[in-house]
Amino acid sequence: MRRADRLFQIVQHLRGGRLVTARMLAEKLEVSERTIYRDVADLMATGVPIDGEAGVGYILRSGFDLPPLMFTRDELTALTLGARFVKAWGGARLALAAEEALVKIDAVLPEKERNAAGETNLYAFGFSLPDETREIVDRLELAIRERRRVHVVYEALDGESSERDLRPLGLYHWGKVWTLAAWCELRTDFRVFRADRITEMAECGDTFRNEPGRTLRDFLRGMTESRGID
Repeated sequence: MRRADRLFQIVQHLRGGRLVTARMLAEKLEVSERTIYRDVADLMATGVPIDGEAGVGYILRSGFDLPPLMFTRDELTALTLGARFVKAWGGARLALAAEEALVKIDAVLPEKERNAAGETNLYAFGFSLPDETREIVDRLELAIRERRRVHVVYEALDGESSERDLRPLGLYHWGKVWTLAAWCELRTDFRVFRADRITEMAECGDTFRNEPGRTLRDFLRGMTESRGID
């Protein structure tokens, strides 16, 4: 969890009007009590009205609320277009998350900024992205996040079909095509696969660790070398 998110969560947990100890906060946020002491001290230093002390507990004085989100017009345009792009070209789960994110942002924006977001005339359309590919993108994104090896059946551009065990490392979008950067156990090297040409996919049932020479950073470093698309 990012520190900014943790500070926000601390304020949220203190809203209940009852004393909350550092130990309780540490357990909820999965950090040390020392981290909580430091975070609360920083919040108090910035003017957040927290009463209490280390070893006793903390409580947020009534009447305090977080300031509304403030964005420039360009920032709102970027956020809106980004969410529209994900809705058009992302996986089904990511598309839903993008829509929910827009709703949450809209709910806390002042009226002027809310109208500006709604008037963003930049769009992204993804009519040609099949539902099957959206599902594959979702599953690959989750496998990348959790570092889970996957078994795929892949149909190359020449029609040849093969089965591979992969370590999925990153997803890239090129116009209408999503590509997966992966470490291929069969070739013992990096390979790039088009998501729309993965016809079957299943988890291998195990995870992988970042190993020297097999990470996404290593892949990007070798981008200048010749890497064909299987």
